[in-house]
Amino acid sequence: MLIKERLQLVLKMHSITPSSFADKLGIQRSNVSHVLSGRNKPSLDFLEKIVTHFPRVNAHWLITGIMQDDGQNIKKIEQELPVNLHSEKTGTKSTGESQVIKDFKAKNVVRILEFYDDNTFSEYLPAK
Repeated sequence: MLIKERLQLVLKMHSITPSSFADKLGIQRSNVSHVLSGRNKPSLDFLEKIVTHFPRVNAHWLITGIMQDDGQNIKKIEQELPVNLHSEKTGTKSTGESQVIKDFKAKNVVRILEFYDDNTFSEYLPAK
């Protein structure tokens, strides 16, 4: 997984737009746009601001794409998160906020639901 894909995942997990993300970090919107498009690689300052403002984002994973478990076992994060999986939309309403699963080694993702302001949702199921 490329760094631009990891950054897109961070935005999606926090339900934040690239513009809001840039504003929250105090950086130019064009910097975020260039990184998301793959034109530029993020600077150390950019990465530092992400992990400071979003403490649930693992810095090692953000930089390398690898999740480290207790300094012993190293797993690729792509094996842990259901990215680019089948999606369904239906007209169900929800008032809850999205949650990020913090401890990947102790839990397996069974299903992810994304709720939208138009009262629809997307369901992501891990590949079997």
